[in-house]
Amino acid sequence: MKKFLLLGLSLFTIVACNNNDKESNLILTGNIKGLSKGKLYIQKIQDANLVVLDSIQINGSSNFEIGLNIPEPEMLYLSLDRGQSNSLDNNLPFFAEPGKINIESTLNGFFVNAKITGSKNQELLEKFNVINNKFNDENLILFQKKANSKNANNLEFNDSIKTAFERLQIRKYRYTTNFAVTNGEHEIAPYLAVSEIADINTAILDTIQKHLSPKVLKSKYGKMLDEHIKTRKASE
Repeated sequence: MKKFLLLGLSLFTIVACNNNDKESNLILTGNIKGLSKGKLYIQKIQDANLVVLDSIQINGSSNFEIGLNIPEPEMLYLSLDRGQSNSLDNNLPFFAEPGKINIESTLNGFFVNAKITGSKNQELLEKFNVINNKFNDENLILFQKKANSKNANNLEFNDSIKTAFERLQIRKYRYTTNFAVTNGEHEIAPYLAVSEIADINTAILDTIQKHLSPKVLKSKYGKMLDEHIKTRKASE
């Protein structure tokens, strides 16, 4: 299943964006332990490009603080320029929202060691990922089982693997749907609908949409979900 909001991050064109002409409504602070010299970029996806909102020069102290102006909660990326390779560990997605957000991490484990506080949507995303990551692990195990099997031409084996994949997908879709419906007052709900289960039955997407609060319906991801539903229905 395509997670069209997040796939191909390294393929996006980086475009500069001046964010200093507006009053800050988000104060982003943090500490990247072990980083004494380097550069951090605050980025967002806009029109299929990875847009640089601002940058932070690290020179001596690993602590940082920056003010940003964001019109509404949305997924941003804190990217680390190590001056070497563009590793996946260099990009840290976080669900930003107006207020104060703190990011603590380490140079050697920039992605895996990150602790993000101050954002309710981020808190909900991490809660969702506790179970979703287990689904992803199960999916990987099934792929490995199929790839390493000596029964590749065994019809019964292939049917059993196919059934296992389908049951796993149903469980994941059901969990994601329930999570989105339960958290309809937060922007994480439509975000998960379009990033995790975009190809699910449109009736279920309608159900998620009906549980969104008026504020979330008008949000970036609320509008994205609405447009996606309309596009899906037009092609059915």
